[in-house]
Amino acid sequence: MLFKNKNFCDINPFFWTISTYKCILVRKARDLFSKENFSKTKQTQKLSNLVYEYSTVMIKKGKEIDPRTQENKAVNIKVASSKINGIIIRPGETFSFWKTVGSVNKRKGYKDGRVLKSNKLVTGTGGGLCNLANAVNNLVLHTPLQIVEFHKHSDALACDIGHRVPMANGTSVNYNYIDYRFKNNTDQNIQILLWCDDTKLYGELRSERDFPLRYELIEEDHHFEKNDDKYYRISKIYRNTIDKETENLLNKELIWDNHSQVMFDYNLIPKEEIKQ
Repeated sequence: MLFKNKNFCDINPFFWTISTYKCILVRKARDLFSKENFSKTKQTQKLSNLVYEYSTVMIKKGKEIDPRTQENKAVNIKVASSKINGIIIRPGETFSFWKTVGSVNKRKGYKDGRVLKSNKLVTGTGGGLCNLANAVNNLVLHTPLQIVEFHKHSDALACDIGHRVPMANGTSVNYNYIDYRFKNNTDQNIQILLWCDDTKLYGELRSERDFPLRYELIEEDHHFEKNDDKYYRISKIYRNTIDKETENLLNKELIWDNHSQVMFDYNLIPKEEIKQ
């Protein structure tokens, strides 16, 4: 609903809360009557085959980045990743980020971190869990598993540190109506392992047996452009499907036509990467 070009939820924080709870209840009701079979089983023993592994730095440093919110983000990721670690997704089952992690509040140990609200970075309880969902998404993109729900936000929340990694950011989650879900459409069990040290998040996706295909992410035409006094990260991100035995490229699929508003200090954009 719009009021003078504003969304109903943007008029007042109280209206935002009402809108959020409405979305949460709608998702709960939809899942209650859904025939979807969600994954629930966890086990400590690792499945034998490592399909893909991934790691990412949890704490970002730089100009205008509050170190306190970054430290809190690391705490939030550690709490939530423990809920996912060891989850088994059986054939035909669907993994839901929020059904696995559960609700987010301070009673469960979550702290205030950075969250994206109305296209602005603000502080909120459980901030930073998008990084965790993005790590899971990165694991899944390197498998034949079927992504059934994915939401994206800006891929330029912070400047790149070192080598540019496609899909290092961009997955959006918000309890529980903005979810990340994938379905195990294979004939074997899948397992996700997640753990943290002081600075990094680590993940593995495992299976019972090897898959005949492998997958890789590539990015083309990466650059920045200025439009109406705002900068945007522009690129095209593809997923290649490769036959392991022959190394032949079987498919090249565009998975993100990236046009992300830059949310960090424009002075940190590499000048050589700006196109006029």
